[in-house]
Amino acid sequence: LFLDGSDAVELPIKFVPRYAGCYHCQILLKSSCDVRVYEIECVVNTDHAEAELEFLTPAYQAVIQDIPISNMSSQNWKLEAILEGQGFYGPPLINVRLGETALYPLMFKPIAEC
Repeated sequence: LFLDGSDAVELPIKFVPRYAGCYHCQILLKSSCDVRVYEIECVVNTDHAEAELEFLTPAYQAVIQDIPISNMSSQNWKLEAILEGQGFYGPPLINVRLGETALYPLMFKPIAEC
């Protein structure tokens, strides 16, 4: 049996997530001569947020700002941090368990007045 585009059937789905996270779903379609299971995975991100931090410290002295990262998803997070800019330091990886808030320690240690 060959199906072309005219034999397609649309299956509208409405998905309204409350929180960011990874959602899994199975759809079972049965007829007298066929059984099909479709697996759907939806990844929901929060709105893109921007933040600005201002660091004031004498040259050669470090200041640390703890940045809270809340995981309201349904799975643990392993996040990679990519820092750009001279004098900024922090751990390259941070783990945030589901339902928890972890603090990312961002350090600024200038080597000259800037």
